[in-house]
Amino acid sequence: MEPAAAWGRRAARPAPAGRLDPVKNHKGSDPATKRLAALAAENARLAEDLVKKGRAFGILTILTTQKTTGDAIPTFIRDVCPVGLSFAQKTAEAAVAALGEDIRQWPDANPINLQDPAYVGVAVMSAQGRPGFVRIRTPYVPDAYAGHIAAETAHLVRDPFKLLEDLTGRSVVDLAKHDPDEDGPTAVAA
Repeated sequence: MEPAAAWGRRAARPAPAGRLDPVKNHKGSDPATKRLAALAAENARLAEDLVKKGRAFGILTILTTQKTTGDAIPTFIRDVCPVGLSFAQKTAEAAVAALGEDIRQWPDANPINLQDPAYVGVAVMSAQGRPGFVRIRTPYVPDAYAGHIAAETAHLVRDPFKLLEDLTGRSVVDLAKHDPDEDGPTAVAA
């Protein structure tokens, strides 16, 4: 399979994107909580894998949260994301959780400075391979126009499992049973 950048974008080959919400942290010693904690840890590992390996094939993984802490989006996942973006934050700790420890070295760009109404739609961004942080402004899009765009592009949405099956010729169940990095079939996902 060749990287998506070589394909070009068109309806037959859409830009795959996935949005992940925070990983819930489960604490406790009862069997049900331990099971949930193990599942959450496995989901976090898979999310990290998706961020790391998905880029080679043009998969955009978007991690979102309203609660910016190292628990909501584990730092080991945040640190492998090629782009970091944060709108206004109330505390330096939240800014660090969103953008990494380096934000402390760039006080003028820190998202804690975006509290004024003049900064609605302004975010701080970091990009891999570029020093520092930049501010970006997102344009205001009225709800009616956003709805119109969603309706006009709805036909471009694809089921990711069907897309994967079409690209590989194998069902998702078959792909989950075999790890191509090993000699024999191994369960790598359920």
